[in-house]
Amino acid sequence: MATERTIGRFAHRPQVAFFDFACCEGCQLSVLQLEENLLEILEHVDVVTWREAMSEESSEYDIAFCEGSITREEDIERIKRIREKAEVLVTLGSCASGGCHNELKNQWSMEEMTGLVYGDHADEIDTIPSRPISAVVDVDYQTFGCPVSLPEFVTVVKRILTGQSYDPPNQPVCVECKHNDYLCVFEKGTVCLGPVTRCGCGAICTAYGDPCRGCRGLMDSANLGALLKAWTREQAHAILGKVVERYGFTEEEILARVRVYNNWPELELPDLSPEEAGPDGD
Repeated sequence: MATERTIGRFAHRPQVAFFDFACCEGCQLSVLQLEENLLEILEHVDVVTWREAMSEESSEYDIAFCEGSITREEDIERIKRIREKAEVLVTLGSCASGGCHNELKNQWSMEEMTGLVYGDHADEIDTIPSRPISAVVDVDYQTFGCPVSLPEFVTVVKRILTGQSYDPPNQPVCVECKHNDYLCVFEKGTVCLGPVTRCGCGAICTAYGDPCRGCRGLMDSANLGALLKAWTREQAHAILGKVVERYGFTEEEILARVRVYNNWPELELPDLSPEEAGPDGD
């Protein structure tokens, strides 16, 4: 067990470890792209375990950055061991904080899913419904993005080292688009999940004219019922009406777009049928 300290007020130079669960490890690789900013961070911490960057490893660490989602029973035991050792545990990116692509398998039973993917070898596969690390153990800080937002990562590191808390933004990406005076991509006839997606990325995709695909996951107050109405009803706004006419969304297609980053077991997506939605789409 790590000795008791106030988070961010370490008695010695804090030791940092990076761990990965089910993921592509793209978040860890992205952190390496911080370059000079990473060198500045390393002036204040010692990295003792980081498989993507070094061969050495240690069983003693103060801060654990954990990437990926929980998809096996053994993952549960491993993350609990890491949680026990680490004074500070940080989820790195959307797989760890929100589930991300791994959660797509949750649309099927595990028996059906393993049969479809592994065929005759299905019985050899250890798998459970995928969920984010934050749904299995208590975490101290969360970062989002696929891959992780590097400005957010740097902010969290600074908050840890100065003993401050960090609450991930919980407003739609549209807020950052407006703040930066970006042209709404709906006006370009493109579908965007920005209205229901947690911001904090600086609207990096829409900055280049690309739509938000929701990689930071749903904000807590996301109104999916209203989303359905906006994307399907005939009385749509003139700009959105052209987008709807172009794509001709069905309820299943809308739900499929939402589920790419949001389908872990504890998250129950509402019935999106217009009959079930309230007068305001609730």
